[in-house]
Amino acid sequence: MYLKFTEEHLMLRQTVREFANSEIKPLARKIDEEEYIPRDLIEKIAEVGLLGTAFPEKYGGGGFGEVGYCIAQEEVARVCGSTATFIGAHQSIGTNAIFIGGSEELKEKYLPLLTSGNKIAAFCLTEAQAGSDSFNIKTSAVKKGNKWIINGEKLWITNGAIADIFTVFARTDKGITGFVVEKDFGGVEVGPNEKKMGIRGSVTNPIRFNNVEVPEENLIGKEGRGFPIAMKALDAGRLTVGACSLGAAKEMLELSVQYANQRIQFDQPISRFEAIQFMIADMTSKIYLMESILFRAAQKYDEGLDVSQDAAIVKLYASEAVQEIADMALQIHGGMGYSRELPIERFYRDVRILKIFEGTSEIQKLIISRKTIKNNGKWRFDG
Repeated sequence: MYLKFTEEHLMLRQTVREFANSEIKPLARKIDEEEYIPRDLIEKIAEVGLLGTAFPEKYGGGGFGEVGYCIAQEEVARVCGSTATFIGAHQSIGTNAIFIGGSEELKEKYLPLLTSGNKIAAFCLTEAQAGSDSFNIKTSAVKKGNKWIINGEKLWITNGAIADIFTVFARTDKGITGFVVEKDFGGVEVGPNEKKMGIRGSVTNPIRFNNVEVPEENLIGKEGRGFPIAMKALDAGRLTVGACSLGAAKEMLELSVQYANQRIQFDQPISRFEAIQFMIADMTSKIYLMESILFRAAQKYDEGLDVSQDAAIVKLYASEAVQEIADMALQIHGGMGYSRELPIERFYRDVRILKIFEGTSEIQKLIISRKTIKNNGKWRFDG
């Protein structure tokens, strides 16, 4: 299967690339060092349509689907991992959970607010004892009259401090259930920003829900059917990780080749040394594979096919490969790569999280193997 991008997709890539280079890239180092994304930049991101790229135009989105969204995220991740993470948490999981499982009324109420950037979303699933074991959540929701009362605490919530709307998964009598919770409902407490090694401009917070009253119409889907919605949102989130990995990898390859052509040792550019050429070959090969599997899976997602295994493969391979590429890029740059004077050091820190969030590499291997065992080891190219 060969995916050929449409003219609309190519125009989208060019638009996002120009925007990322002119508006995000000059601020990337500052975003990392000061550990926040300026509000005026978020407003510009919203104006250019990057907070609703994938969603239908009827909800204020760009109508580009998952393929278009991955293109956009790839271009943003080339310049700033923190900004790509902010967009991904808002769109791919926070907003997408409502799109996947919400009623038409819920979609019409919230999606235009989120795709326009008037409101920012966060996805609340992880808890202290429910990280990789996400089914083990303890946050509870109890029905009282025409409202649900939510109590519990979520951890590692990307966009927590800046979010207006939370898609929250809690346990009811019938099982795990999804809810749309507005920050202004009362009883929503946001903890301090986590101090992180990388993606430091992307805020991450604990969120506590203290007797938060949620209207019954804010249920996402049916009671007890929230877990499949969360997992499908995470499929899209894993494709986001693939896109961010791809963008960072491409940028590090370009920077490495440019540096290798300029750096003179033993009276010649280091790009003429076989050791450097082999690293560049390895980086290029990994990027080729990352791009191939990412957009194949994204196309299947747009066709409405089950991509749980595909997304896990993309997430596993891309997140592992980009870390290897970061290591080779730093090695090519030598001491300069270790210095904050160049962006390689920031990329090196930022990409490490990609093997952890949206499910660790180990969890992806479980998803992949269980699906393969269920299918008796058979693999079909067409899914």
